[in-house]
Amino acid sequence: MKKIILAVIFLLMSTTNSYAQDKPIFMSPDWARAAVDAWNNDPILTVELYKSGWVTNTKGGRGFKIIEIYRQDCPTSPHIQLKIEAKDEKAVSIYGGEVIDKEPDYVMWANTDRWIEMGKGEYGPMKAMAFRRLKFSGPMWEAMKNMGPFNSFLLLTGKIDSDFSSCH
Repeated sequence: MKKIILAVIFLLMSTTNSYAQDKPIFMSPDWARAAVDAWNNDPILTVELYKSGWVTNTKGGRGFKIIEIYRQDCPTSPHIQLKIEAKDEKAVSIYGGEVIDKEPDYVMWANTDRWIEMGKGEYGPMKAMAFRRLKFSGPMWEAMKNMGPFNSFLLLTGKIDSDFSSCH
């Protein structure tokens, strides 16, 4: 009987550990690749950011936007980026992963617990920035004109099943 109980405990522990390993670490390059799909399946991000002209208002006419994000409390973790461009009358994410562009349009950073709160919809971008829970660099006026999509982006961070237990 004791061997059976130990076997069950071992099985439960190994299943839990392998499940955690299957989830990407929050805001890792693997997480960013999953964020591409989440972005492209969100009609507010894809349709509204196209309709508003956000996606076509690019630096020097380069034809794409770069959003860089990271966890402030994970200083050794790499920053990640999403690359978004206009395609078929939508703002489509075509890349998610490590930093590839040294001139991002936007950079956003917060502590992990704040990203989790924003991803759950506990508060939106206005409160997050007003209370300095989310730090932001980029064209503020453009972001303010796109508050609905900005909020959807923050909610996107909570849609990807993630491992929050480590920084990398």
